[in-house]
Amino acid sequence: MKGREVSEEQVDQWVAEAEDGYDVQELRKRGRPTRGSAASQVVPVRFTGDELAVLMRRADREHLNRSEAIRRAVREWATT
Repeated sequence: MKGREVSEEQVDQWVAEAEDGYDVQELRKRGRPTRGSAASQVVPVRFTGDELAVLMRRADREHLNRSEAIRRAVREWATT
């Protein structure tokens, strides 16, 4: 495992920060934005190379990332 050396000064700074306490509301703003009122669920799906290529060509045409394209396709399928 690669890493970088952390100085005693940096450790002291982190300790002081932790002892002062953290703003929980500010910490909650970090990370990926929520997609709804409840937690989202990750569902692993496997695609062949050809399926993924078709998916990505369509996603690129519609200026979507892969996840957005898959969600859109599922929504369209589920509403028909």
